[in-house]
Amino acid sequence: MINAGGEPTSSSGPWLRIGTERRPVDRIREQGLRGAAALRSLGVSSGDAVATLLKNDFPFIELSLAAQHIGAYLTPINWHNSAPELEYILVNSQARFLLAHMDLLDAPGLSLPPNLHLATCASAGTEPGPHPVHGGVGDWSEWIARFAPDQSLPVPPVGSMIYTSGTTGRPKAVRRAPPTPEEARANFAHYAHVYGAGPFLDRGEAMVAMAPGPLYHAAPNAWSNFFLRCDASVVIETKFDAERLLATIEAERVTHLLVVPTMFALLLQLPEDVRKRYDMSSLRFVMHGAAPCAPHLKKAMIDWWGPVIFEHYGGTETGALTFCGSEEWLSHPGTVGRVLDDARVAVLDAAGQQCPAGSTGQIYGRRMLFPDFTYVGDDEKRRGSERGGLITLGDVGHMDEDGYLYLTGRNSDVIISGGVNIYPAEIEAAIMAIPGVVDCAVIGIPDDAFGESVAAIIQPDASARLDPDELKQILRTKIAGYKVPKTFVFQSDMPREDSGKVFKGKLREPYWRNAARQI
Repeated sequence: MINAGGEPTSSSGPWLRIGTERRPVDRIREQGLRGAAALRSLGVSSGDAVATLLKNDFPFIELSLAAQHIGAYLTPINWHNSAPELEYILVNSQARFLLAHMDLLDAPGLSLPPNLHLATCASAGTEPGPHPVHGGVGDWSEWIARFAPDQSLPVPPVGSMIYTSGTTGRPKAVRRAPPTPEEARANFAHYAHVYGAGPFLDRGEAMVAMAPGPLYHAAPNAWSNFFLRCDASVVIETKFDAERLLATIEAERVTHLLVVPTMFALLLQLPEDVRKRYDMSSLRFVMHGAAPCAPHLKKAMIDWWGPVIFEHYGGTETGALTFCGSEEWLSHPGTVGRVLDDARVAVLDAAGQQCPAGSTGQIYGRRMLFPDFTYVGDDEKRRGSERGGLITLGDVGHMDEDGYLYLTGRNSDVIISGGVNIYPAEIEAAIMAIPGVVDCAVIGIPDDAFGESVAAIIQPDASARLDPDELKQILRTKIAGYKVPKTFVFQSDMPREDSGKVFKGKLREPYWRNAARQI
């Protein structure tokens, strides 16, 4: 279970299931310690970055545990990224080591940075060993088997350095300072509460936690690692399928589940007889986040699963700032909850003054005893995010008289589609490079399933004949597929501010005018 310092003491047989394969957690931890010794042999040490280019697989967790043990930052890379995007993250993060599925290294034109150590994992149609083009130390499991488990005392884990939202066209990584012992204890207690694990730990009750999302996302990554640290059993899906999720919850008696609102939408699209086929009574705590949830979806899920739906508001920079259970949400529809005891939140106007209850302003917040952070390579962005010791994530909203926080918009142009942050500037740059484009603006428009989808408003040259299908084909060679706009609109002129900058608010307005929520 867990001792007072939040460290595992002994194992009572938890397991890790990824896809359909299950392995004892003790075996995964041993692999992690072998991985720690292997990384040390390459000179990787505390404060260094190690990267993954992996689909959900056991080596992902093994490397994560290895990095935690030696105090290295894990940098998971979205495997949908294009070769230039991958190269940028590896260089910007100064990664010393990369663990990749063999087939994901076959992107045309991919050039790995010099002095980057590489290990591979076999994938469908490949054999274990060094990559035929990029080389490396060989297969991860075979390589770490040469090392005895590292016997040194673990250092306080620094967590993952995940590339997150930004509006400059380049994602930014949040790099958090190593925690003090007091901060490490406070952080564990904080997540035990926010993730619904506290009462189970107090009673010594077994937990089965499930994360159906990709581990390169911050939330499934943190969720899975936290519950493994709690000696819980953990289920990680390789691909989301609504009915399979229900079947797995029933079969494994899942107690804790992490989802995004898009998954709620897909679950509710199942026929009623399918939904009634599976027993959901094991669920005790279902956390959703990453994107706004349409009120009708959340109400329908509470009606189906009962008052076990929770949400919090926060981000990688701040941790969770507010928290809300089902009963509170039903009495305050649309809220993201009240401020947690270990956090501060303020809604400020343009002059930096506290807004009265009900008035909209920019949201700032901070958790106490939460290690400070930097944006890698962007000190100006870090300075600009802070006011009076509090940090903004770029959201605006208001607090009601009872202290419940509501989100009403975002200052940034980041599009959140299915829980994934998408940066318009990067897409706009790719579109502007296409012959015949005079100007363009990329915006998010309402999407019932994904919250928002990507739309490109294009001003073409008068003589140009631009075709949406051809544009999509070109863009897929420049940017990741999930960033390619679903919608293209062509118009002869763009609304502009006095500065000449495209007035995106006027472009968005017709799409969002009658939407159930606003951004």
